[in-house]
Amino acid sequence: MEKFANYISKIEIQSLWSGHKHVVWELRPDVNILSGVNGVGKSTILNRIISQVRHRTDELRNGALPGVHVEFSPADATGIHFDIIRSFDSQLIPGSILSKIGDDGVRSELDWRLYELQRRYLDYQVNVGNRMIALLTSGTPNAQAEATKVAQAKTQFQDYVDELFATTQKTIDRTSNELRFTQWGEQLSLYKLSSGEKQLLVILLTVLLQDSQPYVLFMDEPEVSLHIEWQERLINLVRDMNPNVQIILTTHSPAVVMNGWADAVTEVSDITQ
Repeated sequence: MEKFANYISKIEIQSLWSGHKHVVWELRPDVNILSGVNGVGKSTILNRIISQVRHRTDELRNGALPGVHVEFSPADATGIHFDIIRSFDSQLIPGSILSKIGDDGVRSELDWRLYELQRRYLDYQVNVGNRMIALLTSGTPNAQAEATKVAQAKTQFQDYVDELFATTQKTIDRTSNELRFTQWGEQLSLYKLSSGEKQLLVILLTVLLQDSQPYVLFMDEPEVSLHIEWQERLINLVRDMNPNVQIILTTHSPAVVMNGWADAVTEVSDITQ
């Protein structure tokens, strides 16, 4: 039976760059920020961790990824829930995918990610509704309070997005089950948002849909396209929405660590031998 971990405690990568480097990284359960100059291997290290975690969580169990060792907490866990955020909005998605989803404004990788999250968002709301009904009909003394708590995560997400997008008068349409926006009284497609707005929306939606469970959020340079004020708030926003998330990210931006996360920064040179 699958036993999922709360977080990754340590990673070890042997023979990085054809045997010239050996990586040992002790991870914090909350936030881990990998920093370094261009070309030093931040994304390479992150991708190796992701590949190994994906492999260990794969139902096929084809064996360990050579040269990469991941330790979980608790140690006997066999896998971990995780999500990945990347920062590319320029690459177009294949026409074969477009033909399957129709002309919905989806053109880039970020658009495609939003499209997938939109589908998951609908499922999430159904699940939340079912849980609230079950609680309210359970007859337990704290049923009302527990049901309210279940609904608060979605409200918190909506409040954050409305606050962050307030400068351009964009707000979430809270009468719709789908994720829609209004701007100056008119409907606005998700795919008409700016790259930075799409990126932030993808991050916050991803966190919401993990439903407060322990998991790892991998982010490769999430600050790309984000305004500096959003960069400064990013980690705290994610942690506020889910205190159980372990963040592992790469960045070039000092702003990302300015809100109290300087001690969570690890230089690539500090973990390589």
